[in-house]
Amino acid sequence: MSQTLSDILELVRKEYLQRMDANHFAQPFLTAEKLCHEKLYLDTDLLARIVSEDPTLLATRASDLIADPKERDNPAVGAIISSNIVMAALESLLALAVGNKWLDVDNDGHILVEETELNPQRNYAVTADYSQSDTATKNLSKKGVSLLTKIFQAAESEFLELLDSEVHDAYQLALQVSGNYAIFSPEDIAPLIAENPLLLGLRPDEMVDEELFEGDPPAGIIISGHLTHILLDQLLELAEEKGALAQDGAGHIILPEGDDDNPIIH
Repeated sequence: MSQTLSDILELVRKEYLQRMDANHFAQPFLTAEKLCHEKLYLDTDLLARIVSEDPTLLATRASDLIADPKERDNPAVGAIISSNIVMAALESLLALAVGNKWLDVDNDGHILVEETELNPQRNYAVTADYSQSDTATKNLSKKGVSLLTKIFQAAESEFLELLDSEVHDAYQLALQVSGNYAIFSPEDIAPLIAENPLLLGLRPDEMVDEELFEGDPPAGIIISGHLTHILLDQLLELAEEKGALAQDGAGHIILPEGDDDNPIIH
């Protein structure tokens, strides 16, 4: 686990104990639920640091964990990761409540919660704004080439080299090269997030094969899908500049018949 996240969770644990004491040890479940949602939708830059320390967080999925109706249908990557952190922290606090005998368990080890504390329809807003990042702003002003730019430049160089001998297959070549340079590994995606935390604001946007991931893609795959599409667009523009792809009257690139839609990441 990320040391930064571990420290935050320890602070949440201490505050839970304080709130329970102040509330005369009543409503242990509701107190834990509210606390986790209040404290653990972390701001963009802090979450990016945590992901860089623990890239496995990019394997998390939204499932049915997001309690904000505005985020459920098309959640940001940051909301997906944070909702999983919230759930893990909630489970830890409930175990603490059981240990302190504020909650009981049944014979099967299931935690028993008073009905008055349960409300499946209860909503909690995602308070973080993943479109804001001081780190991204600072890094954009730095001299030098970013990690993502280096990857894209390598892909463009290979594409142009191959294009000289495969002009008539420009679109399929762009698909091939963009796929070759797709970034899927959490360990490869995490440094890109550390450099540009705004990647945590990306959403599925129907770019990922719903059947493959059952409509619930991992956070990292969502980022990968967007980056692959961006690279593909850049390669197609290069092909058009080289005369390998034509434009229609409106200036749009004419794709081979049957390829009108953007490819979906599988």
